Amino acid sequence: QGPLWRALFGREADKLEQANDDDRTFYVIEREPVVNTFVSVPRENSSLNCAAFAAGLLEAVLGAAGFPARVSAHWHKGTTLMIKFDEAVIARDKSLEGR
Repeated sequence: QGPLWRALFGREADKLEQANDDDRTFYVIEREPVVNTFVSVPRENSSLNCAAFAAGLLEAVLGAAGFPARVSAHWHKGTTLMIKFDEAVIARDKSLEGR
């Protein structure tokens, strides 16, 4: 939400939330993603969300940093990127909590 988003898009994402019912799932919420600002989507492709590009970037960065996850883009509150971390990431995090 913060430093990575500023480096990629020049500003922070609007919000970062964790799912209430799943400790593996997080949401990055952007009301008006920069990547959607300069793209004209034809009416017949109105469900296309060009912010899916940002989902791919985020998935690659997380994987390269040792936090494998699946990231997908959804139309909700603007654009919401849903991050679902691999179970191993959550297990590693829980094992480090007591330190």
